[in-house]
Amino acid sequence: MAAALEDPRGALGFRDPGSNIDEEEEDDTAAVLLSVLVQRGQLGLCFYDSGDSSLHYMVDSPDNYELHLLSRVIQEVRPHVILTSAKQERCLTQYLKQLGSDPHYKPEVVTYPYVDFGLEVGKQRLLSAHLPFLPACISERDKMSYLSSCITFDSPLMLRAVGALLKCLDRRRVGVELEDSAVGVPILQFHAYTLKEVVYIDRDTYSVLQIFKSDLHPSVYKLQSGEKEGLSLYGILNRCKSKFGSKLLRQWFLRPTRDLAVLYRRQEVIRFFTSPRNSDVLNTLQASLRNIRNIPGVLRRMTLSSTKVTDWQSLYKTVFSAVCIRDSMRHLPQSIQLFREISEKLSEDLHYVAALINRVVDFDASLEENRFTVKPNVDPAIDEKKRRMMGLSDFLTDVARRELEHLDSRISSCCVIYLPLIGFLLSVPRLPSMVEKEDFEMEGLEFMFLSDDRLHYRSQRTRELDSLLGDLHCDIRDMETAVMTQLQSAVLEKSNSLYQVLDLLAELDCLMAMSSASQEYSYSSPKLARHRTIAITQGRHPLLELCSPVFVANSFQSSESEGRIKVITGPNSSGKSIFLKQVGLIVFMALIGSDVPAKEAEVGLVDGIFTRMQSRESVSVGLSTFMIDLNQMALALNSSTGSSLVLIDEFGKGTNTVDGLSLLAASVSFWLKKPPVDVPHVLLATNFHSLMQLGLLPTTGMLSFLTLETAVDRDELVFLYQLKEGICQSSYAANIAALAGLPTCLVHRAMEASEHYRTGKPIKRIDKASSDEQAKRCQSVVQKFLSLDLEDKDVDLQSFMKDELLPSAGELLNRS
Repeated sequence: MAAALEDPRGALGFRDPGSNIDEEEEDDTAAVLLSVLVQRGQLGLCFYDSGDSSLHYMVDSPDNYELHLLSRVIQEVRPHVILTSAKQERCLTQYLKQLGSDPHYKPEVVTYPYVDFGLEVGKQRLLSAHLPFLPACISERDKMSYLSSCITFDSPLMLRAVGALLKCLDRRRVGVELEDSAVGVPILQFHAYTLKEVVYIDRDTYSVLQIFKSDLHPSVYKLQSGEKEGLSLYGILNRCKSKFGSKLLRQWFLRPTRDLAVLYRRQEVIRFFTSPRNSDVLNTLQASLRNIRNIPGVLRRMTLSSTKVTDWQSLYKTVFSAVCIRDSMRHLPQSIQLFREISEKLSEDLHYVAALINRVVDFDASLEENRFTVKPNVDPAIDEKKRRMMGLSDFLTDVARRELEHLDSRISSCCVIYLPLIGFLLSVPRLPSMVEKEDFEMEGLEFMFLSDDRLHYRSQRTRELDSLLGDLHCDIRDMETAVMTQLQSAVLEKSNSLYQVLDLLAELDCLMAMSSASQEYSYSSPKLARHRTIAITQGRHPLLELCSPVFVANSFQSSESEGRIKVITGPNSSGKSIFLKQVGLIVFMALIGSDVPAKEAEVGLVDGIFTRMQSRESVSVGLSTFMIDLNQMALALNSSTGSSLVLIDEFGKGTNTVDGLSLLAASVSFWLKKPPVDVPHVLLATNFHSLMQLGLLPTTGMLSFLTLETAVDRDELVFLYQLKEGICQSSYAANIAALAGLPTCLVHRAMEASEHYRTGKPIKRIDKASSDEQAKRCQSVVQKFLSLDLEDKDVDLQSFMKDELLPSAGELLNRS
């Protein structure tokens, strides 16, 4: 491919600090270098923009064989240089060749050895990268801690691509070509990259919202081979009837979109199938979708001429079912875009392929013989040879009768047989006198072999049969193979139509699956718009409502100018975390085009969902739990915009109370100080009541306080799970402890200590063993004193007081 970098100064982003260049010219001169790695259906990439010295990374994402995701990234980024491994998958090689044939865009493609894309190599290069904003004396451990807050270490392909990209930058001296060789290429910023109109959601958010959840397979035979989907949002919505539908639905979950055209397209199909009057159509179409098979795999094997009988069966069922679905779609409203596309784009080529396969392939005979077999009346030459094969038995019996007349009188019977690849042979029984090989010789016959006490010979008549009939079996197989090759060529000519079948029917399968779930769980269609408001009426948690016999619905309102940040307080186990997850899941479901578990919902298109809810342990990166929590919070603070949704649960509890409270208050104040248009939707659940009691947050209309209702019946705490405005004054920790089964004496003592601490009174220690011992000591002293005879002159009262009373008083003072 031709290099797109002509002027090294301009292409590598050189700019005179004193020059006055407008932004458009800067963008034109800045170089973008993209590093990409594709492995087993996963795509990892990053790119460096010399215009602002920023490194952009994209978390590892699934991509199809045609690399549609990579194509979209390149269309948006338009890199000047594409860097990849010399050891690459075939799909990437084909894609880069196609990219080089584009006359309007010819990037330079650079390959590095596979060893430069090593995971540990990438981490070490990242640690040694030139980051001017960090102090030069920073330790490697502190640098790793900081980098973990800037770039995710959970995407191995992306990290490997980063390592190779950093090596390329150092080799090319991008942006520092006129500087001393000791000066490294600077990285001033790290940015998580997402495609336009794609909502940013990180791996922690997927995990904490339980959008995906992998469980070990219950079968002991599959423990090592794979996992199954557990109780998750994907698990309850995935009712797809084909594997490709399930695969596409997972891609939708991994790439929720803000594209209203795409979302409206999905909503109109779901709205049609959720109507009760269309349930019969839904069931009929889903029955046909069960027959949709792996078309790309079949076509790939056709190109390699390794097609099996089952492949022809799968292809025929797929095409036949696709034709049935297309015909059904033509009777449905053509105002729905997907229905219209299926009716138009599934052309008559499908009917042609189905009819051709049905006319040529004899499936019953093919399964019986385990090879491709042609139906009668397809090829007259094949039919003629098959007729000869079918009439061969009687004919050979007559030939054997004639041969027997010329054989030794000791041979009472013989037969003529046909063996593929060998031909026609005369078979006679072995006589007792035939012991040595020399005994097998007969006049006029050519001995071939001995098998099962039968001797096989060639005779003049069997040679004539070979010449006359030939190797019938092999001839038939060769001729049928030639027909199969012609059929394969005819099918491959229509491959574009077959690929369209897969794309459109997979989309239909996904939307019908979500329609079925919507009907069963009583979901409603959300209103979507490009405003910054989220309004949910009587929302429900889509997973918890399946596990709980009673679920209390709650509403949520966040407008453009008021109540953007909501602080939720309430006792433990009152439902704060569930409410946060409920809002996050409803917004997520709206962004994949699904109906949502709410009476009504209006969702403004968010550009990202950020969470700090679940403390995630990680030994691999060497970070403490609190440090990981801080990284999650840093991502939300640094990356969220006025169109983002941020969910925070109990942030600050991983350190001492004062520091945790301070960090939480500072984080909320950070958002409140922004202009209203830049404040994200923030839901914050906390038990730091001092946040409100000490007045650590400013008074503003952007901040509102919510709590979950509870009632105390005598000493028992009753959860009502109803959200209302206000602040919870107590966490009711003692009541929760009693519900959890802690000993009553322990709970009472905790309540006493808490009350003394709250009112500023000293908390007295209680030591039962010492009190009993002291009582016994006092009782002993009293008894000794009463036994004294005070009238006796020999009694030394001073000595008694010194020996008995003073030690007791001293012990009492020490213990108090």
